Amino acid sequence: MAAFGVSCSMLSSRSKLRTTWLEFETHPGRIVSGKPILRRNLKIRAEVNYVNAEEAKKLIAVEGYAVVDVRDKTQFDRAHIKSCYHVPLFIENKDNDLGTIIKRTVHNNFSGLFFGLPFTKLNSEFVKSVRSHLSPESKLLLVCQEGLRSAAAANMLEQAGFQNIACITSGLQAVKPGTFDSIGSTELQNAGKAGLVTIQGKISAILGTVLICAYLFITFFPDQAEKLLQLYPAS
Repeated sequence: MAAFGVSCSMLSSRSKLRTTWLEFETHPGRIVSGKPILRRNLKIRAEVNYVNAEEAKKLIAVEGYAVVDVRDKTQFDRAHIKSCYHVPLFIENKDNDLGTIIKRTVHNNFSGLFFGLPFTKLNSEFVKSVRSHLSPESKLLLVCQEGLRSAAAANMLEQAGFQNIACITSGLQAVKPGTFDSIGSTELQNAGKAGLVTIQGKISAILGTVLICAYLFITFFPDQAEKLLQLYPAS
C-alpha cells in the first residue's frame, strides 16, 4: 500500500485558519491481463481549527470542547483555565547521563536563570496520556503559552486519530484578563514570565526614580548638593 497526503488551508472572514489533510491511499486490487490493478481511496484525515480567544470561549461554552493544556508544570501552576486537562507536551528532563548534565547546567545558567524556563524533553507518553482522559471522538481545544506547542501537539494527536482539534492562535499570551475563568497566582497571559526578566522593569523603575530625585535635589538645592559632593575625595 502506498500513501501520500496534501494539506489545504482556508482563511475565513472571521480570521479563523482551518487546515484539512487529504490522504490518498492505493491498495492492491484484482489482476487483469497479468497486470495488477491499484485501487485508490480518498479520505479526510483530520482538521485543525486555529481560533482567537473569543472564538475559543464559544467552542467551550457552546460546542462542548474540552481544554487540554500542554504547557510544562511551572507555567501551568502559575495560571491555567479552570477545569482543564493538564497533559504537558514537554516534561522536566532529569536524566543523569553526562551529555544531559552538561546541557542542563548550561540551560539553567542562561535560559533558566533569565527566563525561568525548565530544562525539558519531549513527553513520550503524551498521546497515551491524552487518550487516558479523552476519546479520539472528543472535541479538543489545545492551549499553550505562545501557540507553538499546541500546534505541535495537534499534529501528533491528529496522526493518532483525533478528529476535532482547535488551537488558540498565539497562545494564552494573547488572552485578555477575564476571558476565561482561571486558577493561579497571575493572569494567563503572564504565566510564561519568570526569572530575572520579571524584575528588570522594577529595577529600571527604581533606578529611574533615584536619578530623577537626584536631578531635582541638585536643581533646587545646589548648595547642599555641592557640600555632599565635597565629602567624597577626588580620585
